[in-house]
Amino acid sequence: MTDRLANARARLERVGQGHVLRHASRLNKAQQDRLLSQVEAIDWHQVTRLVEAYVSNKPRFAMPRKLEPAEFYPAQPPANLAGKYVDARALGERLIREGKVAAFTVAGGQGTRLGWEGPKGIYPATPLRRLSLFGCFAEYLRKVHSKYGRRCPWYIMTSPANDAATRQYFQENDHLGLDPADVVFFPQAMMPAFDMASGRVLLESPDSLALSPDGHGGSLKALHRSGALEDMRRRGIEQISYIQVDNPIVKVIDPLFVGLHALDRCQMSSKMVPKAYPKERLGNFCMVDGRVTVIEYSDLPDELAEQRIRGGPRDGQLRFQAGSIAVHVIRVDFVEAINASGDFALPYHRAEKKVPYWDFDRDAPVDPPQPNAVKLETFVFDALPLCERSIILETDRVEEFAPIKNADGVDSPATSRALQIERAARWLESRGVRVPRNAEGEPDAVLEIRPLTAIEPDDLDPASLPKTIARGSEVLI
Repeated sequence: MTDRLANARARLERVGQGHVLRHASRLNKAQQDRLLSQVEAIDWHQVTRLVEAYVSNKPRFAMPRKLEPAEFYPAQPPANLAGKYVDARALGERLIREGKVAAFTVAGGQGTRLGWEGPKGIYPATPLRRLSLFGCFAEYLRKVHSKYGRRCPWYIMTSPANDAATRQYFQENDHLGLDPADVVFFPQAMMPAFDMASGRVLLESPDSLALSPDGHGGSLKALHRSGALEDMRRRGIEQISYIQVDNPIVKVIDPLFVGLHALDRCQMSSKMVPKAYPKERLGNFCMVDGRVTVIEYSDLPDELAEQRIRGGPRDGQLRFQAGSIAVHVIRVDFVEAINASGDFALPYHRAEKKVPYWDFDRDAPVDPPQPNAVKLETFVFDALPLCERSIILETDRVEEFAPIKNADGVDSPATSRALQIERAARWLESRGVRVPRNAEGEPDAVLEIRPLTAIEPDDLDPASLPKTIARGSEVLI
């Protein structure tokens, strides 16, 4: 312990953060170990550069001089692309059967905003069974296995805050029916919060830094640092299907999407939904200098957000309509390249936050009344401008975007439940089942289709379905 303290103190003094261990002698051995473990996990040389670039200075977003809407493959293929969609799906299915596709879920969040204690992935998400988000994805992967005859490994990025609880949940629930060897966990890195005025790292308590996850962009670094990329190489994985944990109806692995991405020789590709209104809180897919780029909804000027197409088959639609839903396919060798230099390639973003901290002068915690700190995080979509080739595929919001983020209002359990029921109704109707609807056109029954039963409408066997759904009933298929 004495040597660890001396080494850590020397490192911190060299970068102007010596205050972190100034009171370490007052801590007991367990507290010293906790604080030192956090200190030793941080790249302090990088911290110095980040403080200079993002804390001492405040980067301003510069709107590109030439900004165009990004083109995308439509959800329903036009006649001239019908053959390509058929070929792409066939290629995607072949890559799955050959074991070249892995699922990757970013699941570092807690359910705090939902009033849920524990990892967000454990949150009960479905209308009838209350199946967890993790359970939805696990059943999807089990159905992929039964359809294509090949198990797809599942990589799950946790955070230090929920890693142990996530692993325990899977162990207690028999890995949700999956082979434990095919479920790989690893935590993302944490970043310290910085005092906005001084750039000094804040401590949450005498024995802990004020830490937060380094953003979903950090998932690409964590894949490398954890050894997950090496594991993928050993398994022969070439493509990574990236999703975030809050969307119970996401296509965990989509053969068409994987196939279009591979057919066009892309490094990283994305899915989009048409924005519901100009300033919807979705990133905007744009083209900047010939590269796909996501412009945050808060950074896109109102005059661009509200522009409409005039004339043609898309008359009246938003010109910048492609909203990001954080669904990607990423080539393994592209993630390797991002990490190759030793310096992670993605930029950081500055956020000014209220961060409680420990004041050693008062020997007490402080809960600041206004933002006092800078938090830094990376965004996964910032990898898109690094791609030589990248495509975007449109998807239907009802088919694939029912996120659970907030306790109420937009993107809440209630809105997700309604979308899940609507999707189930559409799938059943497409197979000849009569579904009752109310005066507003909404399904007048509570419906749930297990992913084990179907992950797309054609998986439903009409012979095994009811001919009619009774009004007001609850039906699990």
